[in-house]
Amino acid sequence: MKAVVIDRYGGKEELHEVQVEKPVPGPHQVIVKLSATSVNPIDWKLREGFLKQMFDWPFPIILGWDAAGIITEVGEQAAGWKRGDRVFARPATTRFGTYAQYTAVDDDLLARIPENISFAEAASVPLAGLTAWQALFDHADLKSGEKVLIHAGAGGVGSLAVQFAKARGAYVIATAGAENSDFLKSLGADEVIDYHTAHFENVLSNIDVVFDTMGGEIQKASFKVLKKGMGRLVSITNAPDRTLAEHYGVSAVSIWLKENGKQLSEIAGLLASGKVKAVVGSEFSFSEQGIKEAHALSETHHARGKIVITFD
Repeated sequence: MKAVVIDRYGGKEELHEVQVEKPVPGPHQVIVKLSATSVNPIDWKLREGFLKQMFDWPFPIILGWDAAGIITEVGEQAAGWKRGDRVFARPATTRFGTYAQYTAVDDDLLARIPENISFAEAASVPLAGLTAWQALFDHADLKSGEKVLIHAGAGGVGSLAVQFAKARGAYVIATAGAENSDFLKSLGADEVIDYHTAHFENVLSNIDVVFDTMGGEIQKASFKVLKKGMGRLVSITNAPDRTLAEHYGVSAVSIWLKENGKQLSEIAGLLASGKVKAVVGSEFSFSEQGIKEAHALSETHHARGKIVITFD
């Protein structure tokens, strides 16, 4: 089968197309023929070698951790699935990712694609959606009526986080460029702060939850807006400063996504009902050149919604 791999760490030029062996399903796995996958920042960070201490894998490495397609093979003990099922998943983190025509997925990580959702839309959801879901609900315990600040609301993770928080009944504030204000309000944001013209820490206070997708100085400034004694900061970047958390009397954690088919099925329910919509910002073809261009866009940090790769 065709796959796009890296044989060493480096820039986009290290991505190249090769023929590799088609995967064989384990007892509790299925084989999915990919119709779409997506690009996430973890892809190019791993490509550059920033994560090599965490993932000490031999080469070649197939990047990609979003799968949407049709089941073509079912392992002998994989329950509840059959050939022809339309599924999506955030597969387990291995060196055999989804920049390939076929991928193996554990049966408990799969969810059914709602009938009203395309493969491209489905591929935009798993990694970003589970990241937002776990940050807001598993770690921040966001409740109806609370105020949440979501940084980079127009991005792949942020655009889903805005919708999840609104569906939960929270008051949603997002940071973004002015050009994305109407877009975010259409997703349910109650307020959008233009980071080009305003410092959010100067206009906000008594925020219950901050979802930090940026890190650095933005993360540090976020402590200032949290409700003392009850505020919660959840970051998907660098570990928060413990001294700052103690100074402001708030909790702060950095998280790493856990693959979860049951949560993805809950998200599928919201997609099916129309309460949440997948936001595909850009589409590229599954090819060496297409994936290089998708990585280049992701590295700008200015993509709206998700960057999706579609297969012929």
